[in-house]
Amino acid sequence: MSSSSFSELSPPPVMASRTLDIVEAPTMPTKEEDDPFDITNTKNASVDTLRRWRQAALVLNASRRFRYTLDLKKEEEKEKRRRMIRAHAQVIRAALLFKLAGERKIGPSITVNPPIPTGNYAIGLEQLVSMSRDHNSSAMQQYGGVKGISDMLRTNLETGIIGDEGDILSRKSAFGSNTYPRKKGRSFLRFLWEAWQDLTLIILIIAATASLALGIKTEGIDEGWYDGGSIAFAVFLVITVTAISDYRQSLQFQNLNEEKRNIQLEVMRGGRMVNISIFDIVVGDVIPLRIGDQVPADGILISGHSLAIDESSMTGESKIVHKNQKAPFLMSGCKVADGVGTMLVTAVGINTEWGLLMASISEDTGEETPLQVRLNGVATFIGVVGLSVAFLVLAVLLARYFTGNTQNTKGEVQFHKGQTSIGQVVDDTIKIVTIAVTIVVVAVPEGLPLAVTLTLAYSMRKMMADKALVRRLSACETMGSATTICSDKTGTLTLNQMTVVEAYIGHERMDLPDDPSELHSKVSSLLFAGIAHNTQGNVFEPKNGGAVEISGSPTEKAILSWAVKLGMNFEAVRSESTVLQVFPFNSEKKRGGVALKVDSEAYIHWKGAAEILLASCTRYMDLHGQLRSLDGEKDFFKEAINDMAARSLRCVAIAYRLFDVNQIPEDSEGLDNLVLPEDDLVLIGIIGIKDPCRPGVKDAVKVCSEAGVKVRMVTGDNIQTAKAIALECGILSSDADVSEPNIIEGRVFRALSEREREIVAKKITVMGRSSPSDKLLLVQALRKGGDVVAVTGDGTNDAPALHEADIGLAMGIQGTEVAKESSDIIILDDNFASVVKVVRWGRSVYANIQKFIQFQLTVNVAALVINVVAAVSSGDVPLNAVQLLWVNLIMDTLGALALATEPPTDHLMHRTPVGQREPLITNIMWRNLLVQAFYQVAVLLVLNFAGRTILGLKDKTRERANEVKNTMIFNAFVFCQIFNEFNARKPEEMNVFTGVTKNHLFMGIVGITLVLQVIIIEFLGKFTSTVRLSWSLWLVSIAIGLVSWPLAVVGKLIPVPETPLAKYFIKPFQHLRAT
Repeated sequence: MSSSSFSELSPPPVMASRTLDIVEAPTMPTKEEDDPFDITNTKNASVDTLRRWRQAALVLNASRRFRYTLDLKKEEEKEKRRRMIRAHAQVIRAALLFKLAGERKIGPSITVNPPIPTGNYAIGLEQLVSMSRDHNSSAMQQYGGVKGISDMLRTNLETGIIGDEGDILSRKSAFGSNTYPRKKGRSFLRFLWEAWQDLTLIILIIAATASLALGIKTEGIDEGWYDGGSIAFAVFLVITVTAISDYRQSLQFQNLNEEKRNIQLEVMRGGRMVNISIFDIVVGDVIPLRIGDQVPADGILISGHSLAIDESSMTGESKIVHKNQKAPFLMSGCKVADGVGTMLVTAVGINTEWGLLMASISEDTGEETPLQVRLNGVATFIGVVGLSVAFLVLAVLLARYFTGNTQNTKGEVQFHKGQTSIGQVVDDTIKIVTIAVTIVVVAVPEGLPLAVTLTLAYSMRKMMADKALVRRLSACETMGSATTICSDKTGTLTLNQMTVVEAYIGHERMDLPDDPSELHSKVSSLLFAGIAHNTQGNVFEPKNGGAVEISGSPTEKAILSWAVKLGMNFEAVRSESTVLQVFPFNSEKKRGGVALKVDSEAYIHWKGAAEILLASCTRYMDLHGQLRSLDGEKDFFKEAINDMAARSLRCVAIAYRLFDVNQIPEDSEGLDNLVLPEDDLVLIGIIGIKDPCRPGVKDAVKVCSEAGVKVRMVTGDNIQTAKAIALECGILSSDADVSEPNIIEGRVFRALSEREREIVAKKITVMGRSSPSDKLLLVQALRKGGDVVAVTGDGTNDAPALHEADIGLAMGIQGTEVAKESSDIIILDDNFASVVKVVRWGRSVYANIQKFIQFQLTVNVAALVINVVAAVSSGDVPLNAVQLLWVNLIMDTLGALALATEPPTDHLMHRTPVGQREPLITNIMWRNLLVQAFYQVAVLLVLNFAGRTILGLKDKTRERANEVKNTMIFNAFVFCQIFNEFNARKPEEMNVFTGVTKNHLFMGIVGITLVLQVIIIEFLGKFTSTVRLSWSLWLVSIAIGLVSWPLAVVGKLIPVPETPLAKYFIKPFQHLRAT
């Protein structure tokens, strides 16, 4: 398919109705309508909502500010591109089907060219790709069907490819690898280009150029280039450091995206199931397909039962397509919606439609996060104030200058009407404008919203080490606000290492559950047939007599291991009968079944939840192979189930029934529609499976409880098993907690009205025998009640609950691809303790942003007040353009790096969750920053107006004294920020030095800032308009900065009101913007 053909096609009308995934139905007006920045959850926000806050934000550099937000225009273009490729594929397929139908009508089918050998294989790449992409059944039949194609590809349909290194390389060489070319990320030069798109920096560059030209003209090249050159150099430094920081972030996101794409799956190679990366799949591989799997490559169906594929990702139509021998073609990127099957891979990578689609669409990592949106609101508010101050300073300085009230460093009036040259006036005006623009640079915190991205990039990288892969940025911070976690039991709270420890065969409890001597041959024959066929697992026995390898889900592995110990020969049992139909395990019905034909008889075997299957049984088979009635005996089995469940065992029943052979359809279509009877069953046995609690899970639950996060267990297991595990894990504190509705069954909760569910949901701690729909109802009820809900899930049917929750957590080991794609975070080790670590990191993100805000606002307030007061009173500012740009660099980029990358502390888990509508700037932060800003302003203004006396500079010339005084103010101001950076680390704690030496990045940035400050003062005086300071003045500068430490301790003793101060500041601003 050529790229030119894409552009010539337009999507058909039926597909034009398909909209972006992020669009949702119109909702009633909320608080968001009043404040565009008040978006508590961006997970399902509408496009209009996202567009509104962008339009409301005050932005100086849109390309940088919105880099990590969703590009709405690109998203629309991407969707159009998807539709175009899908339409192209459908047009080709429709034309082919039309042609084939016509040929069948008028004569023999089309003759396909004989296969052309390629290397070691009897068929070529182009023929395979053409057959797969066009779904050409005629070509497939002429190649000999699945068996013929597998022979050409040197694949054994039972045992797969050989799979050694030589075989893999040979296949990749002949048919390509399962990768596709990806568009390169932005280069460093692109980041440099974007960094200097800032309007204020452009104005500064223009001002610097004009100043440079005028300076050289009036003072000569030796002295005249310093003013303009120093501003240009400072701007270049700001741009370079900003670009480096942004480029590093982008690399981290690229690495995380690689992890997201790297799906792990099972393939059959050399007769055994092996786990490999999706990128390592080759043509000829035999791959089992189960519910929730992603089809990893193009291929054809070898065998399947009730296999249904969701092809919406490729066709754009949410229609489930059933696959069988008449419709055997499978498309890469689609999902298994139901049933089971096995496929033969015929095309990989760029040779598939999915590969073409992914290669043509650039990966856009842009995405809103609630904090990002709110910080844009804060930045806009501060920016408006900063712009107002800058205009005020500009107006005052220009007015003073042109009225003759501004003096130069020598004390001479700068402007004399009719005497001062035009060149001098222009030069002086440029300097005044430069100062005003630089105030805007400092005042408008462009880096504030980007600090979220910085801390998220850092946190996501660290969370990978803590076994959590973040798929959605917003989930990382929303997790910090989580008030409840609805957790699965199996594999999350337990180890998922299952073993059969107890068994009832017939009416007898087996003394040793794996002792074959107690079983009658008829019992063992039926038991083994039910276990070997009614499973998605596999048993591999090496020919050299090595250890038996068992694969499958943990429950299936436990049952298969038990059967092997009882003497089951997996391959022999499976070869003795023919599978007619398979009913895969269903989490709604809690059972799975299989129909078998053995000689002239047919059997239906069922396996599932013990008490549910027991209810469908009318008889049981005793240890001697005799059938007995269950009348009067059901209580015995129920008591046995309850006894095992109370000891936290998972109870599984195995049953069968005979089926009339005459009722079995002879055609494949009839077999596909065969409904397996579920009544009148014969109970063979009940087994108890032990799955121990994870070590440390009790401590993790306790940490959650102390942090104000309620842990709820939602499991499909027996209510007694759930209760026992909940007590063991600490979710239930005592037997006193086990009354309803604290502990409830899914069917009971499901039967309640919507209003009753909302009331009961708050009280639920354990939900047993729940279905995925019950989990969804619980999540909805909790969210309506105001909870911020995190929910874990691993099955395909968990997808709605994962999508509905504020934070969906999919399991990385047991989770299906459908569950993972619906989730926000993937827990790579399936461990509940890792979920708690995610909560810590979520709180850390919020706390780090607050630290940075406190630090940045302190600098903002101090710098603005000092310059405004000095400008109004004396017509001059102590901090010039270059100095302010250096302060901006410390505050914006270096400050964000230092404070946004603080690791989480235990202190974060000793407080309640942060409310999603709580103000970003708390009263504690206001107190801290106002104390520090007031101190800095007071000290520096005293130095500005009385510095010559205090510093003993009266014996110096006026020019020299002003140079030393202004250098001292600049130096002291920078040292105040360096020392205050330590205070910002711990806004609420007295000891701000805890763990500081462990944060190497923080210490490194503080050290670099200190070294650069010394270089600026001592060696770059010409550029920064500073002079060298004596050792005594250096010590005074350090002492002024050092006072901020004890001052922070004293400040923390000041009580703060409960009503957020932000309300008094933000409300008038909102009303002003509304009018």
